[in-house]
Order: sequence, then structure tokens, then C-alpha cells
Amino acid sequence: MLKLEQVHTHYGAVEALAGVSIEVNKGEIVTLIGSNGAGKTTLMMTVCGTPRASSGRVLFEGNDITAMSTHQIMRQGMAISPEGRRVFPSLTVLENLKMGGFFASRHEIDDGIEHVFKLFPRLKERAAQRAGTMSGGEQQMLAIGRALMSKPRLLLLDEPTLGLAPLVIAQIFDIIRTIRDEGVTVFLVEQNANKALGVADRGYVLETGRVVLADTGANLLANDRIKQAYLGG
Repeated sequence: MLKLEQVHTHYGAVEALAGVSIEVNKGEIVTLIGSNGAGKTTLMMTVCGTPRASSGRVLFEGNDITAMSTHQIMRQGMAISPEGRRVFPSLTVLENLKMGGFFASRHEIDDGIEHVFKLFPRLKERAAQRAGTMSGGEQQMLAIGRALMSKPRLLLLDEPTLGLAPLVIAQIFDIIRTIRDEGVTVFLVEQNANKALGVADRGYVLETGRVVLADTGANLLANDRIKQAYLGG
């Protein structure tokens, strides 16, 4: 479904991604782990077209999207919940969700809101609340719900549990499983390696802009190198 072929990305003279190749198959949860500064968010944003890959190719469902604008890419059937959540703080929960369905018909928006409220009952309870007054966990639920409003076939999640309490983290990962079970493929960038690999069908490890390991989530969890570097030994 999503394929990166020898992708290089630069910020000026600095090479942030150095020949990265990754594949996400339909129906999978694939996770990308790595330390701060490894290039995880750069990779996710390169998929979205900002910044664009300096060389290599990004393919979505067999189509080359490397040179497309972010707007064009998102209309192919992809959506992202970005790092830092980036909800609209002055808008209500309901208004934020409607922003996610910007290109949808009114009927599709209504269906989307109903679906999001089933996934996140807490958002239904707070439908009229301004997003900026919500907790971090609630804002993350809203960010994911907003991304789902466009009915994507591929959902990109960038650090969805960053800064959240353990109980909320567990809830977010339960929702990620549910989203996949409903037919949405998930590509997840996450620092919480233990939880991310536990939910993933497959995983990749990124270090200084390069993929250094690729395996099933279970095998990476059992890997001594991963245990030492990311799971506290």
C-alpha cells in the first residue's frame, strides 16, 4: 500500500534521511521506532510531501506520489494525526471533527462524526467543549478522530502517545487495534517502543536517518539490541 524506495530527504545541506526503504502492506499496523533526532518525523512528513524527497520514490497504492503536494497526497486516501496533536484550540470538538471532513458531503460528515463518537465516547460527551480546554489524552483522541473523518485507507500516526499517562496510552493503543480491525491500515511513528512493537505486525528501527533493523513486531521486542537501546535492557 505504502512504499518508500531509497528515499533521501535534505534540510538544506543536511541529509535527514539516507536511502530509506520501507513498506506498509494493506491491513497491517507497521511501526517505526528510533531515538530523538533519528528522522522519524521527517520520514512521516516526507510521505506527506513536506519536505519532498530529494531522491528516491514514495508510492501509495502503486502510484508515485513523490512530487505531489500535501493537499494532493491527502486526497489519495491518506490522513495524518501529526506530532503534537495540533487541534484547533478555539474550536469545539464537533467543529474540529468537521474540519477533518472538509472535502466530504454533509451526509458523509454526519456518518464520520457518528463513527468517531463510537470509537471515542469521551469526545461525544465533550462535543461542545473547546479543544484547548481538554486534557492531552482527549486532544489526542480528537486528533485521531479528525484524521478519520476523511475516511482514509491509510492512517499515519506521529507520536500519538507522547506525554500521555499510562492509562491513556493503553486506551490509545486499543483504539489503534480497533481502527486496523475496521479495515484501515496504520503506519505508526512512536517512541514508546514496547507498546508500539506490541501492537505492530511489523516494525522498522531508524537511526540517524537509516533503517538499521526490520522484522516482525514480536521479533523486534525479543531482540537484545532493541531491549538495550529502547526497552531499558
